[in-house]
Amino acid sequence: MAVNGHVVHDRIPLSTTPSAIEVTHQRNDTYRIHVAADPAAATQALLAELDGRRAAVITERTVAALPPGDLTRTLQEHGLLLGNIAVPPGERSKTLDTAYLLIDWLTQLDLARRDVVIALGGGVILDTVGWVASAYMRGVPYINVPTTLLAQVDAAIGGKVAVDHNSAKNLVGAFHQPRAVISCLSYLDTLDTRQTSAGLAEAVKKAIIASPELFEFIENHTDDLLHHRRPATETLVRAAGAIKSELVGRDPYEQDLRRPLNFGHTVGHAVETTTGYGPVLHGEAVAFGMTIAVDIARARGLLDPAVADRITHLLTDLDLPVRLHQLRAVPPIDDVLTALGKIRQIRDGSLRFVLPVELGTTLITDDVTEDEVRAALLRATAEDLPAGRP
Repeated sequence: MAVNGHVVHDRIPLSTTPSAIEVTHQRNDTYRIHVAADPAAATQALLAELDGRRAAVITERTVAALPPGDLTRTLQEHGLLLGNIAVPPGERSKTLDTAYLLIDWLTQLDLARRDVVIALGGGVILDTVGWVASAYMRGVPYINVPTTLLAQVDAAIGGKVAVDHNSAKNLVGAFHQPRAVISCLSYLDTLDTRQTSAGLAEAVKKAIIASPELFEFIENHTDDLLHHRRPATETLVRAAGAIKSELVGRDPYEQDLRRPLNFGHTVGHAVETTTGYGPVLHGEAVAFGMTIAVDIARARGLLDPAVADRITHLLTDLDLPVRLHQLRAVPPIDDVLTALGKIRQIRDGSLRFVLPVELGTTLITDDVTEDEVRAALLRATAEDLPAGRP
């Protein structure tokens, strides 16, 4: 008799073992990071990655009105656009309410499992859309098209996706790797200096924890990077992407909580939570958090004062906050400590700090005391600023 379809023979013997059944699942995710010089190259890479699949584009209203928004028209011309939607800009859109709205929208489009969700925007959009893609139909493919420097060097890479909760940043999330990342360098021309500086903070973070060579490169090209001139910016985006991919690849699902990539984020997240997710940009909060970690490492005698000064000078040269009063919203020290206490509770009583020992070497410890953090925050209230490099 003729049979249409795929015949599967699964003949599994009856289990009679009295012991526990051991279950093992493994998954290997592979994707490409494209660094494109212009929209034409970015579009070519995107069409290749879509490979004929339909796509739904989610962006923010600011981006939709800029050149990156033309991407939707290109997809429509190729008959691949299911629909597009823009949400309000800023960290305050990174919420469960926004995520549920987007899930409802995807259901209205009848987005199927073979279809692709495209996240077009900065870190807020990439994190939110990534989580939506992880939850919709138990996971659909998504492609990150980052439009900010911070997103191109960090947020678009690694598969950590989440939305914020009132009690903590990124509390509701998942691990869901993108199908591809497409970074278009010309999109950076739309950024103002503050957004560029915020992105450079994440690049400096990677340089401190893993690449003295990248640190020196940033020192020697601060002006070119602040004005996103090529080839300096292309070198930075490629180098930062390679570093994060290497570090994430060692532990993609964070089984080991000792993560150098969290450098600057312990206090940084507390600052963002305390100031209401918005007034202080993520990169600015991370820069300040790195300053506090550097100060604690110096006070413990772990970090050469000359290296500590070198780090602080570079952050200053990049127009990043290294003193409490330089933050756009200045949180009370006690509020920051309270937020750190909540983070400690969420992390099962452990609050890990990444402390630099030298460029490319870090110590990850959970014995930093509240008194040490308070002392570092108090020192960060000083009015005197480190002089920039000559």
